[in-house]
Amino acid sequence: MTTPASVLHPGLLPAQSGATTAASAGAAIEIKGLRYRAGPEFSVEDLDLRVPSGAIYGFLGPNGAGKTTTIRLLLGLLKPHDGTISVLGHSMPRDSARLLDRVGYVPERPHLYPSLTVDEALRYHGAFYSRWDAAWALELAAGFALHGPRRIAQLSKGETGKLMIVLALATRPELLVLDEPTDGLDPVVRRDVLSAVLAYVSDHGATVFISSHLVHELERFCDWVGVMDQGRLIAELPMERFKNGLKRLRIRRLPADTTTAPFAVLAREPDESRGDSVLVRGWEPGMSSWLETAGAELREITDLDLEEGFVELLRTFRRPVPGS
Repeated sequence: MTTPASVLHPGLLPAQSGATTAASAGAAIEIKGLRYRAGPEFSVEDLDLRVPSGAIYGFLGPNGAGKTTTIRLLLGLLKPHDGTISVLGHSMPRDSARLLDRVGYVPERPHLYPSLTVDEALRYHGAFYSRWDAAWALELAAGFALHGPRRIAQLSKGETGKLMIVLALATRPELLVLDEPTDGLDPVVRRDVLSAVLAYVSDHGATVFISSHLVHELERFCDWVGVMDQGRLIAELPMERFKNGLKRLRIRRLPADTTTAPFAVLAREPDESRGDSVLVRGWEPGMSSWLETAGAELREITDLDLEEGFVELLRTFRRPVPGS
């Protein structure tokens, strides 16, 4: 097996898997050593990923990073070449027939028959799920102003997105898997869709695995985050730790060798006049004493929002710190 990205790129945020077996307590999804090659130019390599039960897990990455491929693998729609996948205690893809009744899924691209009406789509979808709540499906559809006699071909993109959420929620799932569910939707529709998801999670304690490249959107409600790029998971940790641990420092006379520093240097842009601009993770206020001991001067600390941290992680992954 190849070396994991967190080892190849030591400055990146390490995965906080916390569990060592597919039966780990408290894991709704656990992937270990997953490998899948989609073609000569793309593969998922040595993927370890863990989603705690009851978490809202934001799966971030640019387009083409491998998010949809990973989702298809964990749902049993693709067969891995190596590694293990456990979803709600079931081994995938072996147990997919038993598992999928407990999962609500919104794919990246809608898979609805355009000739069906909204009512017909609800009845058709419900026939495949033992826990389908027909009355609640109608209530949700009415709340979204989805009129039963209208054909799917006549729905706008926003209305189609709402219908996909209704179909996923009315299965009363223990796990919601949402692949770019609000991509291309206007802000009002995005708010309505996410509000429905959050209300369901609040009422039922379901786990949510939501992929997106819209970083600012996930920042508001996810409690865990995983970052993927080029088929590799380069960070996985609680959202608050992700947001609070990344800082941009302005430092004068920072030593070239920072291996003994209590923080990790992710990127460094030299500037002798104003002080080097240094991106670090794991920063805490008391660490300024290390800089003083090293003869450096801390001149400025800048907090990074999730999107800035996300962009910097990708830059560091693609262009490692020289000498690291």
